Amino acid sequence: MVFLVGILFVAYMVSPSSFSFNTDGPDTELVTLPLEDEEDDWDKIEDGIHIRTGLKDAEGLMVVVNNCTNCHSADLVIQNRMDREMWIETIRWMQETQNLWDLGKNEDIIINYLVTNYPSINKGRRENLSGIEWYTLNE
Repeated sequence: MVFLVGILFVAYMVSPSSFSFNTDGPDTELVTLPLEDEEDDWDKIEDGIHIRTGLKDAEGLMVVVNNCTNCHSADLVIQNRMDREMWIETIRWMQETQNLWDLGKNEDIIINYLVTNYPSINKGRRENLSGIEWYTLNE
C-alpha cells in the first residue's frame, strides 16, 4: 500500500494536471483595450456621468479618476459623502495606512471635486413608521 501511494505521489509531482477531473479547460476571459479610434469611448460621458467609473462629470474628474481609482473602485467614492475636513482626514488615513502617495497640487483639486459632487448629507432622524399593523406580544 505504501508503495502504491509512493508511485501516485511521484506521478502527481511529474504531472499534476493528470489528476484534474475538470475536462473543460481553464476559465479565461478575454480583456481588450480600446483601439486608438475607440479611445473616445474609454472616457465617455453620458448624462453627466463618466461611464467607466460612474463618477459625476465636473472639474477635476480625471484627476480623481487617475489618483483614486488606481487603488479602489469609484463606487467607494460615490457611496461616501463627507465634508471638506472628513475628506482630508480620509486622505490622510489612506496616506498613513494604505500607502497613498503625496497628492501634491492634485490634493486641492481632488478635495474640491469631492466636496462639490459628493458632499455630506444631513439626513437627521428617520421618519416615523406608519401603516403598520401592530400586535401584542404574548408572554
